Amino acid sequence: MKTKIIALFLMLFVVQLTFSQYKKLSEKAEISIITAGPGKVLYEGFGHSTIRVKDTDFDTAYNYGIFDFNAPHFYLNFTKGKLLYKLQSYPFFYFLRSYQANKRWIKEQVLNLNQQEKQKFYEYLENNVKPENATYLYDPFFNNCATILREITEKILKDKVVFKENHIETNQSFRQLMNAEIPWNTWGSFGINLALGSKLDKIATAKQHMYLPDYVYSGFKNAIVKRGAVSENLIKNDRYILKFQELKIKPSFFNPFIVFTLILLLGIFITYKDVKREKRTKWFDFFLFFSTGVIGIIIAFLWFFTDHSTTPNNFNFLWAFAPNIIVAFYIVKGNPKFWVKTYVKALVVLLLIIPIIWIGKIQLFPFAILPFILLLGIRFLFLSKGLLSSKI
Repeated sequence: MKTKIIALFLMLFVVQLTFSQYKKLSEKAEISIITAGPGKVLYEGFGHSTIRVKDTDFDTAYNYGIFDFNAPHFYLNFTKGKLLYKLQSYPFFYFLRSYQANKRWIKEQVLNLNQQEKQKFYEYLENNVKPENATYLYDPFFNNCATILREITEKILKDKVVFKENHIETNQSFRQLMNAEIPWNTWGSFGINLALGSKLDKIATAKQHMYLPDYVYSGFKNAIVKRGAVSENLIKNDRYILKFQELKIKPSFFNPFIVFTLILLLGIFITYKDVKREKRTKWFDFFLFFSTGVIGIIIAFLWFFTDHSTTPNNFNFLWAFAPNIIVAFYIVKGNPKFWVKTYVKALVVLLLIIPIIWIGKIQLFPFAILPFILLLGIRFLFLSKGLLSSKI
């Protein structure tokens, strides 16, 4: 019996010690949602969200968007979809200074909280920033620095907070929301759209919109908090901390659409000459089959061998067909085997499925790839008719 009493007192002591380590916030303390504008590079293109806790004697940013390039196996984990991000706290001044140097705007939304709720927010963040709690498995669409802010708010305020949905006026997919943030004719946008499958084309709910910082801002702006029978706005004050013109990622001169259009024109010219000469430019066919095969292998790897939530069911395989990498070494021969012609006809059928998938919005393809798909169709039709000819 004495042993149990001693154990109980020890447990109570540990609990009291744990709770006593947190600073008591003053009545002037503020908890804020911080939304930052986009930058000029891809990983900054969506903007950023963080939490600010400000009191009379400290002003701290709690940033869930921290990752370490030098972490062990960083690039391997990134490729496999097992990238760990972490929460880090530091003086808000440093956060502000970096965005000011890059001329990126910052908006602050001060939450309408009572003293107890402020304290809960602060203690939750202080507990979460401990090394043993700080890391989390990052997902760019379902678990990132933006989605976490709503989750924290709902954990602390529970059913007192209501995130209304009437500010979302259009039904858009995750991909459409993403494409609105990054110009379509950039290599970053092309690469992302190429790598991600049809799960990204599902219509996003109002809550799921909040994977983007802009929608975190509008979501909190339209949210309410219940005080008994009275409902109040969740946001007490809304202001700019830094006001700059919004930065945009600009396409390079050799952007995807220009590059693939040039390849299309080259391919049309080569095919025209081949028809006239009744011969075949073998190196060009090898290039088309080998390159689409390599891209297809990457798509298959991301689909079947990684933990990325949005890489499966990627219909880009219809034009980037992985077995092409093997067929490339048969197509380069002067007299390919009979089955190669049948294989090429099958590739034409796969290309004909693309408009159905695209128009039906089962999956939206990168628009910049359209000239290249058109080239594949032209060249495959040429090959399917001519491969049995001894001349080509």
